[in-house]
Amino acid sequence: MRLDRSFELDRKAEQIDALAAKRKNVIASDQMVEGRYPVFAERAAGAHFWDVDGNKYLDFFLSYGTVILGHADPDVDDAVVREIRRGFAVGLMKPVQTELVEELLEIIPGAEMGMLLKTGSDATGAAVRLSRAFTGRDRVVRWGYNGWHDWCAQWDNGIPEASRELVDTFTYNDLDSLRALFERHPDGIACVVMMPFMVEAPEPGFLEGVRELTREYGALLVFDEIRSAFRLALGGAQEHYGVTADLVTLSKAFANGYAVSALTGRADVLRTLEKVHISSTYYSNADAMAAALATIRKLRSGDHLAHIWRLGERLQNGLRELTAKSGVPVAVVGHPPMPFLDFAMGSEDDNQSAKRVFYAATIAEGVFFHPNHHWFVSAATTEADIDQALDAARSGFEALVAAGWTTEALGARS
Repeated sequence: MRLDRSFELDRKAEQIDALAAKRKNVIASDQMVEGRYPVFAERAAGAHFWDVDGNKYLDFFLSYGTVILGHADPDVDDAVVREIRRGFAVGLMKPVQTELVEELLEIIPGAEMGMLLKTGSDATGAAVRLSRAFTGRDRVVRWGYNGWHDWCAQWDNGIPEASRELVDTFTYNDLDSLRALFERHPDGIACVVMMPFMVEAPEPGFLEGVRELTREYGALLVFDEIRSAFRLALGGAQEHYGVTADLVTLSKAFANGYAVSALTGRADVLRTLEKVHISSTYYSNADAMAAALATIRKLRSGDHLAHIWRLGERLQNGLRELTAKSGVPVAVVGHPPMPFLDFAMGSEDDNQSAKRVFYAATIAEGVFFHPNHHWFVSAATTEADIDQALDAARSGFEALVAAGWTTEALGARS
């Protein structure tokens, strides 16, 4: 597999594009296997994309999970084109905005009112500001990946310490760690902002316990469902686990790749918007709203999520068979629509070394798995695609065995 054109463009981009220049030092969750993964894509359709060198890939990355129906879905794209041709950047509200919010209120548990924004960070940032204004409190407790703004960015550089002083975090599936924060600040916490899960599933009673603690101490519960909504279930983790938050942030699979997000929840909290400043020139642009409305209606009209769950389960079951047969310390984790592999080689350096072996083999087979981020199954993924993915994974596990990454070999080293 040649990647000459991709790397040529990458070298040029590093000189003029700040985001491209930082790629080699970006956080680990964005790292691929250097020299093996393409950098520039040419086009995409369905469950596949093609890089600028003409190589075709079966895509389980799906633009960080924003694509759920498949790349370039004609129903979604046609809806966007129609809206563009009618003039999508008027600055006034357009009917599609009200239609989309109405649709959300029918789908998202606990949604009495909603507001549309552009990005996931917009939505979580708006949730925090509204929570502070509504409760009259300043402290925020967060867990998971919640965006790039000062209160939640993963890197401290460039962020004043004062921005961090009012933000705490806790240990997932450990209610005592959360209760300790409330006991330390009984009247100071405005909200708990958390992903309902990342890879590890919530233990029975955990999300319910978080819900009870926030009520007990008068804080708001905000579920960051940027990844999980419209994928785990149409109504997200709230629907799947039966726990309802006060506010919920939505994006990613919401619009099959188009840039739009939403904040939904209690009307009394969202009406606090009248007293705070949250604004953007592009919030009213209707192109992405048309994409979201078309995506949601298509998801509601068929068995797309059942298809995604079924193929995700088949992929996970096949991976479990391969791991058991290979004897490598790798666990199949995550929910079927968002599967992943957890490497347990003994140290993070060893994990990354083993990942480079495995993912170099799978990408060589034309299967694009992200080494350090959830994978995703789309409605365009087929049974044949799962066969190809499992064949590629078999090559990856064989490469791990050949490189001495089995449990037996690791035990002999120690």
